[in-house]
Amino acid sequence: MRRTNIPKDLAPLEACADRTQSCVLAVIIGVEGPSYRPLGAMMTVLQNGCLVGTLSSGCVEADIRIHALKCLKSGVSKVVRYGRGSPYLDIVLPCGGGLQIILIPNPDKEITNHLLNTVITDRRACAYDIDCETGAIFLSRGGKIPSAIFRGKILPELKFLIFGKGPELTTFATLAQSANFQTTLYSPDSDTLEEARSIGCEAMALTRPEFPTDANADPRTAIVLFFHDHDWEPPILRDALLTSAFYIGAQGSKRTRDNRLDSLRAMGAAEHSIARLLGPIGLIDSARDARTLAISVLAEVISEANGVNSKNARAPRQFKHLA
Repeated sequence: MRRTNIPKDLAPLEACADRTQSCVLAVIIGVEGPSYRPLGAMMTVLQNGCLVGTLSSGCVEADIRIHALKCLKSGVSKVVRYGRGSPYLDIVLPCGGGLQIILIPNPDKEITNHLLNTVITDRRACAYDIDCETGAIFLSRGGKIPSAIFRGKILPELKFLIFGKGPELTTFATLAQSANFQTTLYSPDSDTLEEARSIGCEAMALTRPEFPTDANADPRTAIVLFFHDHDWEPPILRDALLTSAFYIGAQGSKRTRDNRLDSLRAMGAAEHSIARLLGPIGLIDSARDARTLAISVLAEVISEANGVNSKNARAPRQFKHLA
């Protein structure tokens, strides 16, 4: 089944699922130290030698192609290691880290299609297990991870529902759109709608201050408000806070935030819901132009999506040694 608008990180999996020729799926199953790509990153090597995706900044792809084509010929999976502890001393990772990559000849198409359908069509996270001894890939059953199993998780792409009017809104929409995030803009202002549509962003007219009933927000959705007329905000936010969106925020000063919270309480919003609301938004304090604010807010959203909840926190790296 040919899909459209495949996220870049899932293109290798799509190449396996919709293959017209034999292929090898390469998956990072171990990371030590710095790494260009994370655990679970994928690349596909087609029978004709073409590559879909990347696992480094160009350091290892050519060598992976050689190993992958040998795996394809033998039909046997293989684990290769680069960087720290690697037998391939002539292949250096400039970052100084280490990578372990498993090569899986012709992975099960039913499994790869299921993963893609779950993540892209259903927009649900999906875990998979790889037996590092046999190269078998299957849907994760959860529970304790045996020593020979690598467990990966694929998440849906981030989605943005943005509300408001003016340059802050359209600048943010342009930035999110250029990064290929699914973005829908809602505004009561015709000029804002026209500008959003000119950049290819889906734009919907707001006729009253309310959260649209067809604005589907799931756990990989960010809801962001860019209003100067803050009277529009409380009715939208009250219902937005009832969704499973992982990020809900609104621009404005600390005084504006406090007034916003008071309005939500007066409308009967529960304290545990109100506690989810972020504001002032953005990693940069007191951003005073639309471009800086847009970059600042997008960076904050991505940090939240990656589980980094402070400006100084860093997500830990993991490494799994295999014999």
